[in-house]
Amino acid sequence: MTTHPSTAEKGAGPLLRAWREQRRISQLELALRADSSARHISFVETGRSRPSEEMVLRLAEHLDVPVRERNALLLAAGYAPRYPETPLDDPALGALREGIERLIGGYEPYPALVVDALYNVVAANRGVMTLVDGVGEALLEPPLNAMRLALHPQGLAPRIRNLRAWRGHLLEQMERQIALHRSEPLRALYEEVAAYPVPDADPADEPSEPVPYFALPLRIEHEGRTLSFVSSISTFNTPMDVTVAELAIETLLPADPATAKYLQASLD
Repeated sequence: MTTHPSTAEKGAGPLLRAWREQRRISQLELALRADSSARHISFVETGRSRPSEEMVLRLAEHLDVPVRERNALLLAAGYAPRYPETPLDDPALGALREGIERLIGGYEPYPALVVDALYNVVAANRGVMTLVDGVGEALLEPPLNAMRLALHPQGLAPRIRNLRAWRGHLLEQMERQIALHRSEPLRALYEEVAAYPVPDADPADEPSEPVPYFALPLRIEHEGRTLSFVSSISTFNTPMDVTVAELAIETLLPADPATAKYLQASLD
């Protein structure tokens, strides 16, 4: 997994250089994108030149630096953070919370949930609560964590028919997030769930005939039948708040007609 420079390093230069190298962009290419010069980018990275606040934000934008880390860059350059981190239960985010609830409610009977940067579930519809029925009580205590729910032996893992493939997908997703965000709690969560035991694959769990899925499915047993879903993840466009930037809305859509029919029948 990608590592980041120590927070003990002083100044914005080393941080900007680390983001540029992670994105595999040359100083010249970054300069062209940011309407600057390779010489100036070099001086900023080596500390010979202090970038303006506008330049820090411009470089961060072109390097696709997460909002939380943009604040860290600004602080390292000697400027105040630009983006607030508003608690989700703050009245200022009331309209956002209401919109989220309406959105995931509109997906019913299909499961939909909203998670934060640590995959803690901040909202879920009735479709999700149906799937987690029977999960160990300890895993359902707040805050619910989507990764623990999915991969823990007392969670959904024993019911996931293609656990090894789905587990690999989730761990790769977390690895990408760790590479994008400098988060020790996220790394600790990854190490925890990656260490959960994985049972031997059961040949009976494989479909008797190849199924032309258009994406890796989640095949999960529910009340004696196997349901198949594909996952879709959405985030907010151009967020101006750290909390909002780190929210992700995940929906589980039916991957085959049988699953769609079963879920629709649950509305009756």
